[in-house]
Amino acid sequence: MSFLPNERVALFIDGANLYSASRNLGFDVDYRNLLEYFRKRAHVIRAYYYSAVLETEEYSPLKPLTDWLAYNGYALVTKPAKEFTDATGRRRVKGNMDIEVAVDMLELADKLDHVVLFSGDSDFRRLVEAVQRKGVRVSVVSSVRTSPPMVADDLRRQADNFLELADIASEFTRRQTEPRSRGIPMRSTPAEPFADPHDAA
Repeated sequence: MSFLPNERVALFIDGANLYSASRNLGFDVDYRNLLEYFRKRAHVIRAYYYSAVLETEEYSPLKPLTDWLAYNGYALVTKPAKEFTDATGRRRVKGNMDIEVAVDMLELADKLDHVVLFSGDSDFRRLVEAVQRKGVRVSVVSSVRTSPPMVADDLRRQADNFLELADIASEFTRRQTEPRSRGIPMRSTPAEPFADPHDAA
């Protein structure tokens, strides 16, 4: 991984995307160790974590995680998830955070040397290109080892560096879990961040 010790770096973590990738690879993320991993390699200016929250629930199972992140070095960005019923009558939840990621990354780009984006979503390709035009290097963290791959080919090609999540996971793994087979998109645990299945790469 090519990081320079004095490089000004910011992490942009699409919470739902990272959760899905880590579950497919069979591990849980230790966010304290994740932040420390990058702090050892560069000068981390900001670490953003993005998540949509379903406000209709009296108690959100995401709250312990988001509270912890907010007090332990992460800038937490949330917005209400939208709940709706699709044409087949199934309950769906939409929680796309692409705009929030794009606004924050572009606003901060002039103060950075290197951006680390935790997402494989092809929608971010143009954002990565725009940030690169400002002279900022971009590393994308996702996985090609899931089935299907979590990262879109065009995003991977656009990035200056691609970091395979499976290769660096041992640095911030909380505990091993069984790799999840990809089938009908669903929340496998109550704490899974909300994501629109159509937002995947």
